Amino acid sequence: MALPVQTQARYWTIATTIFVATLWFLGDVILPFVLGGAIAYFLDPVADRLEAMGLSRALSTAIISVGAVLLFIIAFLLIVPSLIEQAVSLVNVAPTLFGELQTFLTEKFPSLIDQDSTLRQSLNELGTKIQERGGELVGTVVNSAMGIINIVVLMVVTPVVAFYLLLDWDRMVAEIDKLLPRDHVDTVRQIAREVDNALASFIRGQGTVCLILGTYYAVALMAIGLQFGLIVGFIAGLITFIPYIGALVGGALAIGLGLFQFWGDWWSLAGVGAIFALGQFFEGNILTPKLVGKSVGLHPVWLLFALSAFGVLFGFVGMLVAVPVAAALGVIARFFVNQYKTGRLYQGVVGNSAPVCEPASPPPSEQMED
Repeated sequence: MALPVQTQARYWTIATTIFVATLWFLGDVILPFVLGGAIAYFLDPVADRLEAMGLSRALSTAIISVGAVLLFIIAFLLIVPSLIEQAVSLVNVAPTLFGELQTFLTEKFPSLIDQDSTLRQSLNELGTKIQERGGELVGTVVNSAMGIINIVVLMVVTPVVAFYLLLDWDRMVAEIDKLLPRDHVDTVRQIAREVDNALASFIRGQGTVCLILGTYYAVALMAIGLQFGLIVGFIAGLITFIPYIGALVGGALAIGLGLFQFWGDWWSLAGVGAIFALGQFFEGNILTPKLVGKSVGLHPVWLLFALSAFGVLFGFVGMLVAVPVAAALGVIARFFVNQYKTGRLYQGVVGNSAPVCEPASPPPSEQMED
């Protein structure tokens, strides 16, 4: 006999509380394990394809691990130092850029930006604040991921965790399936499949789109000669998962920097705009339909709220788990909405009653009189 609903709810509430408390107390300690799990989940379809080609799971995992390590070493040696250098340089040059903006506005609109105007004072304060806070932001991002957790531990533990999780992924899924409550096994499996589809479309599909677009923007902007093309492409690719925001922010930043660097060279400035226009065309017509598909996604507002809330509550680790947790909560919410719409609480008496019948025929006595 199944447990009462109240008892089941109590058990699931306790389990959820333990999960949240674990995130809260361990914090950045579990960062390598979260990263390792994300990497294993991302690469599991690749391992499955290699297995379908006849390779063993161990050999497939070894091949993927060697390739991933080589890519990581190349990125760490060639890309990361330049990325950090450009980010710091962009922050430090902010006051100069705002000074040039003041000069431009003074020449074109002298009445709007006199010495005592609010606009001039605001630009001065904004440039100073960006320089002050920007350096702190870059340092905080680096320190939150690298300072609290020893960088050596992070670089050693994360690949090891990813390797073993990828090696035993199918076995772990099978073991978890055995632990599902037998009364609800079909429902839980259905929800798990929908969560996996949502995560696959968003993390694997949208993550690949972000990587491709970020690489394209960075390479194209550097090829055209934009001074901070690498960091602009990185920012644009990183936030591409929020519809239109990545292109708008990246395009505005690139064109703004291009105005100072290419002023008068209108072909180069037009090239910057064309790069983002072409990127949006490929994203909307080729990349997203092929890699993400038509599966259920996440609303941008819900996504931003999840990133903000989990980032404030759990720090850097919270931001990492915000997207999968938001996807899972979205699927679960839709499931309960469907359950609600098919239940008595929503449909009431009208939804559960029989169709209205025709008026009853007269009593037999009246029929005999007729």
